[in-house]
Parts: sequence; C-alpha cells; structure tokens
Amino acid sequence: MASEETRTMTPPTVRSPAAHGAGKPGGAATRAWTMRLLVLGIVLSALNLRPAITSLGALLEEVRDGLGMSGSVAGLLTSVPPLCFAVFGVMAPRLARRFGAGAVVCAGMAAIATGLLVRPYAGGTAGFLAGSALALMGIAVSNVLMPVIVKHWFPDRVGSMTGLYSMALALGTALAAAVTVPLTDTLGGSWQTGLALWAGLAVAAVLPWLPFVRGRATPPGAGEGAAEAPQTQSPAAPSAEHARGETPRLRMARSRTAWALAVFFGLQATAAYITMGWMAQIFRDAGVPAGTAGLLLAVTMVMGVPLAFVIPRLATRLPHQGPIVLALGVCGLAGYAGLYLAPAAGAWAWALLLGVANCAFPLALTMVGMRARTGPGVAQLSAFAQSTGYLISIPGPLLVGVLYQHSGGWGLPIALMSALMIPQMVVGFLAGRDRTVEDEAAR
Repeated sequence: MASEETRTMTPPTVRSPAAHGAGKPGGAATRAWTMRLLVLGIVLSALNLRPAITSLGALLEEVRDGLGMSGSVAGLLTSVPPLCFAVFGVMAPRLARRFGAGAVVCAGMAAIATGLLVRPYAGGTAGFLAGSALALMGIAVSNVLMPVIVKHWFPDRVGSMTGLYSMALALGTALAAAVTVPLTDTLGGSWQTGLALWAGLAVAAVLPWLPFVRGRATPPGAGEGAAEAPQTQSPAAPSAEHARGETPRLRMARSRTAWALAVFFGLQATAAYITMGWMAQIFRDAGVPAGTAGLLLAVTMVMGVPLAFVIPRLATRLPHQGPIVLALGVCGLAGYAGLYLAPAAGAWAWALLLGVANCAFPLALTMVGMRARTGPGVAQLSAFAQSTGYLISIPGPLLVGVLYQHSGGWGLPIALMSALMIPQMVVGFLAGRDRTVEDEAAR
C-alpha cells in the first residue's frame, strides 16, 4: 500500500551523527537540536524557491519597459525557470553524492542570494537573464533534493514533512507576489530595488545549513567500516549505501510510472509558471490596478499554504491519488473559463480556483516520495521527474507570450492553458496508481 511505502526506513547501517550519539550523555539533546535545525533549514529553503519568479511576475511590466523587452522576449524570460530547473536539476543527485545534500542546498541558497542581488543591476536583458539563471540554478538543485532529504530523515512522516515545506514554498511564493509592488513603491519606486530585496531572505536560508557543509558522503570503496564513521557524513548527506554505489541505478526511462509522473510534473509546472509569470498581467490588462493584480496573484499562491499541508497528508492515506488530480484539474478549468469570460468582474473567484489547481505541485512531490521505496530510488525518480518535467514545461510560458503579442489579447493564451489541463489530468491519474518504480524495474 502507498502508506506502507512512505514508512520504508533507511538501511540500519546508515546512522546520522545525532543518532550515533543518542545513547551517550547529551546524545538525545544533540539529535533533537540537529533535527530542529534541519526542519528550520527545510522551511527557510522552501520559502526561497519561488520569490525569484513571482516577484518578477508582479513587476514584469516595469522590467519590460526598463529593459526594452518585447512580449516574445518577456515570454522567453518566463520560460527561463523551467529551463534552468531541467538543466541544473539533473545534476543534483550527483552533487549530493559527492558533497552531501546539505552542502549542496547551502550552496544553492547562496546562489539564489547572489543571483537575486546581481540581476537587477547587471545591465541589459542578457545580464538580467544571467543573474536569473544563477538564482534559478540554486532553486533547481534544492527542488530536487528536498524530497530526498525528507525521505531519508523523515521516512515515517513523508506526507506531513512534504506538506510543511510545500506550505512554506507556497507562503514564500504568495509573499513575494503580494508585497513586491508595495515595497517597491515604499522604497522609491525602483523595480531594481524591489527585485533585489529578496536576496536577504536567501541569505537567511544559508545559515541553518552551514553546520552540514563539512559533511561528505562516504567515498566509494570505503567498505563497511566507513558506515560506522558517522563523523564523516552530514545529517543531510545521502546514505552510505548509496554513496558506495551499492544501489543499482534504476532505468527510469523504462518505467511507465516514472514517465506518467514526469509528464504530470511538466504539465502542472507549465500551468504554474504561466500563472506566476502572466496572471498579474492578465488582470492588469483587464483594468485591474497593479497593486490589486499583485494581491490577486498572491491569493492564488497563498491557497497553497493550507492546501499544501492537507493534500500530501490526504494523498499518503489513499491507495490511488487520481481522484485528487481530477478535482484539482476541474478547479483549474473553471478558473481559466472565468479568466476568459469575466477576468475583472470575478477576479477574486478565479484567483482562488487557480490557487487550488496549483496545488498539483505538492501532490506531485508527494507522489515522488510514494512511487519509490528507497531513498536512492526517490533521488533518481525526483531527478528524472523534475528534470524531464521542467523540459516539458519550457515552451508553455514562451508560447503564451508569443500568442499574446501576435493576437493582441488573452483569448488564445487562455485557450492554450485550458487545453493543457486535460492531458495533465489524464497522466496525473495514471501516476497516482499504487505501484513503485523499483517493482517495475524488477519486472
């Protein structure tokens, strides 16, 4: 059953520094402190996984005017996040094996801070794209490693911990959408300042991971003795078994479940990045003031705060997650219909419905943890599903920009969004079946 899969424990030879010292004086206190610090690091990291995108969405018109962008180039800009997630996300498991997942996430947060601080002042569109790519590289590796860390360190609480960091992710997304415009106005009206201020949040996220930077995965060929040397492995590092290469690499490209999950991830990411990049502009073009449009985008994002905690917990209790996928898809179709028929008159209702539909993201992350039995399996499935999924999502935001520029309105882009929701529901239903990629590899 799916609930049993989420409770799969790590091999007994894998021991954290805190667990190794649990029987010693002060060992329990050390373990408790370590786990609290790890939870804090997960939450702060999740808060930083979307402000780079939604803060730009709130100020997209100002950035376009300041940099002289056309609608097509702005569409390219909104396609950069999934491109970076696809390219850099696939590197995350290898980096985690080499340096430890905690060290990689710490470096990722530092890259986010640097990219957010640099991109508004880099000068020109090319410099802005380069700074954005640096920040998005940090987001990409952290995206992939969050399910791995949760599966490895909270194997009996996959649903609740996935819900916690999904909730923090949604909160950071909504916060950036809601306050970027008001803060920009308060700080003098410069869009450069409005975008750069989010670097401070990323700097704060670096701090909890610093104690884990020194850890390394056990080197290949170190033997069993290496597993008994806990001082060489950080609390967020991969298991010693995985680091030694004893876990065979799964052929994800031959797994129907992995492909269904990857396509589902890609289509929900397409919808999410179109929403984050363009929804505020849709409302502004319908006559909604810029500040209100930012709040509407924030409402869409903030719906993920409570639902991102509830949906993963519900998903882990169901043998099949398909019904949740269908319910979220129906909300998305209703929201798109409202954007087409009465974007300004029913703006708050459409924002709420699309916010519910966007909760396909925490559901997809939860299914990543449920469709593999082991930590290494989750790492491979997470990298495959996210990298492949983000590749699939690249054309969507760009195509929306092109359709918007050449049609002069939002009818065709909204029709595209609605059409993509149908296959998302189909593949999500297939990905929700109660099976694992290890079982498919064995067959």
